[in-house]
Amino acid sequence: MQHLIIFTRYPEPGTTKTRLIPALGAEGAAKFHRQMTEKTVKMVREFAASYPVSTEIRYTGGNLALMQAWLGVDLRYSLQGSGDLGDRLRESFREAFELKKTAVMAIGTDCLDLSLEILSEAFDQLKQQDIILGPADDGGYYLIGLSRLFPEVFSGISWGSSEVFQQTLTVCQQLDLLVGFLPQLADIDRPEDLK
Repeated sequence: MQHLIIFTRYPEPGTTKTRLIPALGAEGAAKFHRQMTEKTVKMVREFAASYPVSTEIRYTGGNLALMQAWLGVDLRYSLQGSGDLGDRLRESFREAFELKKTAVMAIGTDCLDLSLEILSEAFDQLKQQDIILGPADDGGYYLIGLSRLFPEVFSGISWGSSEVFQQTLTVCQQLDLLVGFLPQLADIDRPEDLK
């Protein structure tokens, strides 16, 4: 079974989308994050209804009861855990592969243009590639998929910088991995992205 993980956080004002607070205010940034997450979850539910994939929400902030009250009790929830984004991604992939998942993919909730077609293409490509990357306009990525665990792709990365995609690619080249690419899309992280 293939596996799709959504990385998100409980939309608490002041702790959510903090880089957007100067433009939207704490309440506005949290509301924006809430809407983006709900849109992503709706799309993933549609995808899972027609594609052989298990899904999971990895969250930070709030608690299980708050997450279920917000997004529903029918979803599988896990805490993201501790460490930087790389530590948390590596752990979520490791756990999924330990559960005998055949291909694992992680997405965030910042990409408005992520579609059912792109998710489908990503899983299709993972049948031939070691890793799939969806590059974001800001130098990061909106999607990463692995055919098996390569923990190195989450180490030594300057998370939150414009170097994330390039640094990840460099690690892939060092490991001689077969890399597949998805269309480059925009992530909404900073006030200038809102346009």
